[in-house]
Amino acid sequence: MGDGHIDGFGILEIAVDLAKKGEEFVMATVVWRDAPSSGKQGARAIITSTGKVFGFIGGACAEPVLLREASEALAKREPRLLLLGPGDDQDQYGGHVPNGMTVVPISCQSDGALQIFIEPILSVPHLVVIGRSPMAHTLLQLAQSLDWRVELVDGSEFTSASANHKSIVVVATQGHGDEEVLETALAINPVYIGVVGSKKRGEHLLGYLKDRGFTQEKLQRVRVPIGLDLGKTSHREVAVAVLAELVKLRSSGELSVETSVQITSAEATSIDPVCQMTVAANEKGRPFSYQGQTYYFCCPGCRATFEKEPAKYIAQEASCS
Repeated sequence: MGDGHIDGFGILEIAVDLAKKGEEFVMATVVWRDAPSSGKQGARAIITSTGKVFGFIGGACAEPVLLREASEALAKREPRLLLLGPGDDQDQYGGHVPNGMTVVPISCQSDGALQIFIEPILSVPHLVVIGRSPMAHTLLQLAQSLDWRVELVDGSEFTSASANHKSIVVVATQGHGDEEVLETALAINPVYIGVVGSKKRGEHLLGYLKDRGFTQEKLQRVRVPIGLDLGKTSHREVAVAVLAELVKLRSSGELSVETSVQITSAEATSIDPVCQMTVAANEKGRPFSYQGQTYYFCCPGCRATFEKEPAKYIAQEASCS
């Protein structure tokens, strides 16, 4: 499965590198093992959003399950606990099946079992603060304390390379080149554009942008003034109001970029009619043709079982579909 030579701190280094790049991925950890499973307790693997796997947590039966469950966990933004083992008799695992666990029966020729914790690692917000005022510096420090990725740049240094469509852009230049900064920000089309300033200043900026040919749809992207109403505040305390609003928006999902993240294998897949595992639909899947239909299997044992009673398993497959 993937690059199985990487383990221990190597996996953690990859995780840190992916997080710094703002990439989302899934961390899978074996939390319990029943021999003779090939996965070891404490083993970890990383699955990227493109389906690349680093590390090793189990053999051929675990791999397709991991890709499928990792994809769903990342799509739903929720962790999950899996139990992979023969049959669906939960009692045989000595009570290791808590509520909420997803049980995936594996009917391969092994009696081993694994519990795997699958955790989606979501990208942290990328906040670009434009300006050098005490308020801007305070916002920088506060966001850093939340482990956000934060950059502070002068208005004259803000370019199309300073942010991307996933970024949060806060303009705090205090009237020094706000107009040019907003034009650049709108061209980048970040997930959020906000301006620290009065309502009157906001009306002036929006009027300027309208005269420059920006559509109403684009103008609605600019939020001004920004920050929760905390009453009479000092200049630096405005940073608290701004960050509070950003945290609220993030919690409600308004700062999420709408993407269709799908972890996929590079290979076409099929369902093993004997054990119902997802398997490669190629020569590695041990193909067997019957009545004009090709079936694929996770192991020689499943294929041999099918060859003895193909009609039985075809009927089972039909009843499940």
